[in-house]
Amino acid sequence: MKKTRMILKKVWKFILLLFLILLAFSYAMFQGGFVSWFLFYSFLPFAIYGVAIFFYSLNELEVTRILPKTDFNAGEPLKVIVTVKRAKSFPLFYLLIEDQLDESLKFAPQQKRAKALLLPGLKKEFLYEYIIDELPRGEHFFESFTLRIGDPLGLFEKEKKAAMEDKIIVYPAYTELLYRSFENHYDSGLTASRERVQRDTSMATGVRDYQPGDRFSWINWKASAKRNILMTKEFEQRQSHDVFVVMDCVPTKQFEPVVSFTASLLRAILKKGGQTGLLTISNERTSFPIRGGEQHLQQLFFHLAKIEAKCTLPFEKVLDTDGLLIQQTVSFMLITAQITKPLIEKASFLGQRKGGTITLFLIKGEKEAPMDEERSLMAVANARGVRVVLVQEGEFTAAFSEVSFR
Repeated sequence: MKKTRMILKKVWKFILLLFLILLAFSYAMFQGGFVSWFLFYSFLPFAIYGVAIFFYSLNELEVTRILPKTDFNAGEPLKVIVTVKRAKSFPLFYLLIEDQLDESLKFAPQQKRAKALLLPGLKKEFLYEYIIDELPRGEHFFESFTLRIGDPLGLFEKEKKAAMEDKIIVYPAYTELLYRSFENHYDSGLTASRERVQRDTSMATGVRDYQPGDRFSWINWKASAKRNILMTKEFEQRQSHDVFVVMDCVPTKQFEPVVSFTASLLRAILKKGGQTGLLTISNERTSFPIRGGEQHLQQLFFHLAKIEAKCTLPFEKVLDTDGLLIQQTVSFMLITAQITKPLIEKASFLGQRKGGTITLFLIKGEKEAPMDEERSLMAVANARGVRVVLVQEGEFTAAFSEVSFR
């Protein structure tokens, strides 16, 4: 119905143009004189051009989009060059061309707009370029161009959509971190070390004096009876960097910094030579097993590039419902933008089940200080064996510079 209406509108404009030509000619014939004929001959070129535009086909225009690459990091600029070629030198009064961007790119800051008014004239090949200053994270699609031409009188306008599909992937921005894992929670407090020490309880290498924090099952009762003091088994120690990261995908204003810090952390662990896994629950549950290597890093970054803040479960419910966490025997790091009492309780319970300390990174905005309630919750978390590290946007490198409870 809409297409039929557009055809009828074009036919009506064509009839109107012919009527205006006849009207101008009749006026010149009956009125006579220089002025009337001057008006007729002045109007005639515009009328003829309008008729030519009516029969001109936009199908001869061939549009090409040139992208410098297809993989970017968030915040990088993108320069797009658009070329238009045609076979005939038909004089075009103007050409209005617009690259149809997806919603996320439309609202990105643009130095030069994706929509341009060109004056081709008789040129068979012409181009324009536009620049997106800061690419947002995500998978972005370019689908088509909108082309529009018309005559000076504004009677005839032609529009066409030229399909031209392209895709770019914008990975999350990351910061170079000097990763170092944290030691276990002793009575003397929390300290940081270059490595995380695991004890191989299947192989005892000797005995030593009991120290606060040693497990009850480590006590050597025979040696304790002989020496009349408590003695603890000494186990073989091995260094490990294995970390399992859980990222909060609940919609918050700090979701992008959460993704960026997660990417920075995963990259730092893998570059250190460790192994890491990742769990996110957004539109769907996605879990990556603990692995190492560059290929694993690419898989994690590709996932983080497309992740959206669409989780309907509170973060503590994600930890509570996912049985995979109980099966892991590695360090846990939780990344979120909001801290709650139920989250602390669940993290503490998980730490007790795993026999270690849970590290929770609390992401805040740039120069944003925690509220009094959050400070109280941090103190509660510390008392319950949950290590809370405050990380501010733009200061990710400070996350491992010291053990902080701010």
